[in-house]
Amino acid sequence: MKHQTVIVLDFGGQYNQLIARRVRECSVYCEVLPYKTPLDEILAKNPIGIIFTGGPNSVYLENSPKVEKKIFQQGIPVLGICYGTQLMAHILGGHVTSPEKREYGKTHTYYHTDCALFQGLPEEGISWMSHTDYIDRLPEGFKVSAHTADCPTAAMENPKEKLYGMQFHPEVLHTQNGISMLRNFLFNVCGAKGDWTMGDYAKNTIHTLREKIGDGKVLLALSGGVDSSVAAALLSKAVGNQLTCIFVDHGFMRKNEGDEVQAAFKDRNINFVRVNAKERFLCKLAGISDPETKRKMIGEEFIRVFEDEAKKIGKVDYLVQGTIYPDVIESGAGDAAVIKSHHNVGGLPDYVDFKEIIEPLRLLFKDEVRALGKELGLPDYLVYRQPFPGPGLAIRIIGEITENKLLTLQEADWIFREEIAKAGLDRSINQYFAVLTNMRSVGVMGDGRTYDYTIALRAVTTTDFMTADWAHIPYDVLEAASNRIVNEVRGINRVCYDITSKPPATIEWE
Repeated sequence: MKHQTVIVLDFGGQYNQLIARRVRECSVYCEVLPYKTPLDEILAKNPIGIIFTGGPNSVYLENSPKVEKKIFQQGIPVLGICYGTQLMAHILGGHVTSPEKREYGKTHTYYHTDCALFQGLPEEGISWMSHTDYIDRLPEGFKVSAHTADCPTAAMENPKEKLYGMQFHPEVLHTQNGISMLRNFLFNVCGAKGDWTMGDYAKNTIHTLREKIGDGKVLLALSGGVDSSVAAALLSKAVGNQLTCIFVDHGFMRKNEGDEVQAAFKDRNINFVRVNAKERFLCKLAGISDPETKRKMIGEEFIRVFEDEAKKIGKVDYLVQGTIYPDVIESGAGDAAVIKSHHNVGGLPDYVDFKEIIEPLRLLFKDEVRALGKELGLPDYLVYRQPFPGPGLAIRIIGEITENKLLTLQEADWIFREEIAKAGLDRSINQYFAVLTNMRSVGVMGDGRTYDYTIALRAVTTTDFMTADWAHIPYDVLEAASNRIVNEVRGINRVCYDITSKPPATIEWE
């Protein structure tokens, strides 16, 4: 079944991926394409609507991003956001200039509720502005549909041609009723049906993969993370035991994690290969304390182990890569194909003999990948797994790694995660973990003096992991975790809580 599609044209704004996510949250499928995409390629996708994103440029500058005027003459509804609105005005004969007073942040805004975008919404509210230019003369056929004290055209419309623009950002939650404004555009202007569901996506993708792969052999490097696990589940539904999953267990995973991954896939009709390489990695890292050296050595050894296993399998037709949609958007590819021809995959050995790469998740955002995982029946402990560095606990052990330190950290981390879950905070805190510091301090336990290691607990809240705030965990939860760690984990006599945001600190310690 072919679903309705909305095209988001990317002009370089910081919220572009967020716009696409908001559209999909309305059960309307959309794709983000570079603004340079030729009009015939856009029309070939038969979009029911087009959204122009914001961007950092000024439309009146010679080298600023532009589109063909013909895009407004196709009878397809167009919504401009911020720069996209100014571009619409500029191309269609209006005038854009730089005002004396610029608008940033939360701004009181007045709406004309007879405009299709604002129907059923309050006549005034807060919108999120972020612009240095504004429209001081409208194109012919347009009228103002919102304004602020300093911006006479906070929104404009030409309902006859189905052309709309907002100077503010409806996709940002700071804009009151912003999501409703987008919904009004999608359903009232574009005629969206809201017929895109994850169940349909799964069925269509499984069918596409089955048709393409035929009786070919497929290889996937399974890390136990969300993306590779969901990709494995999807391919298992499509081609069953034609799929071989190599799970390289380097021994630096969280407590019981390797067994959990194996349990999730043991009953699926695939070839599941678990390589227990803990001793190999520990031996390789003996005496190494520099974090970058640890990362590099673990990455190189992972490839060597994968190579060894791939040799045993021999030639395969397809190699699976866990690319997701933000990767596609950021690369500027805009290519919606699920399968593309061979290119060098960073980190994977060139001589693994395959002819094409499969990227079954390349159209999905992270939250959609999780939703697909649920649809495919993966357990919650895999679907909602937190971000976890490739080198695993090796970079949460400060200094040299030993098996004893590894076991110590696994136990402390397990206790912290258990207490967070017990308090019902596991879905509201975006990432939380324990770090085994290289600091030892004096303590008193029983009647004796101790000189043991310190565990640092780290927990953050974030929307994008580019910036993060330390999580304000209730004291009783921290106290319970601390008491259990010093009493249950041998070699620990002190627990600290990291209250540093990002920046200046990074989320991980190494």
